Amino acid sequence: MLNDLDARRTALILIDLQNWTLGMPLAPHQASTVVGQACRLARGLKKAGGTIILTRAAFSPGYADALRQPVDVALPLPEGGLSPEALAFSRDFDVESDVVITKRHWSAFHGTELDLQLRRRGISTIVIGGVMTNFGVESTARDAWQHSYSAIVAEDASSSIDADMHRFSIDKILPRVARVRSAADILAGLTAPASA
Repeated sequence: MLNDLDARRTALILIDLQNWTLGMPLAPHQASTVVGQACRLARGLKKAGGTIILTRAAFSPGYADALRQPVDVALPLPEGGLSPEALAFSRDFDVESDVVITKRHWSAFHGTELDLQLRRRGISTIVIGGVMTNFGVESTARDAWQHSYSAIVAEDASSSIDADMHRFSIDKILPRVARVRSAADILAGLTAPASA
């Protein structure tokens, strides 16, 4: 259980809820579950006075700014680039965001203005969900920890391309840099907005 999350100092960071990533086979939670829980979190936090941040993965034409180091398992990128439809956020996510961050790798922090946006808004706690758990969500949580933010990962608002990858990250890695909770527990921990 979470106690007294100050919504005004909390941001929800939703990783890559775009058609490209949500169109991949996800496990253990289906895309519809991830987006549904993300909507619940966003509505609850917004109502309580919090900040909503969406991230998307995108690249320049020809993938000029994509990482190209030699690896054993390369990230598959669509031939010919990412279409506007692939980059678009899911139509099922219907909560207005306060900030949109475009990233060109897993973490929402590296090479973006996320830290600036959080600090200037007085944010000290971030809630993270989205896809993929063991890539973008985990990398963002690790960087949040290194930047001295308090991080909470919404387990049921996150998923990956493989249930074992999701579970290993949730059970073994993320508890060392964040708290892992359900969307319901996170919402229950929000304090009511101060009256005007």
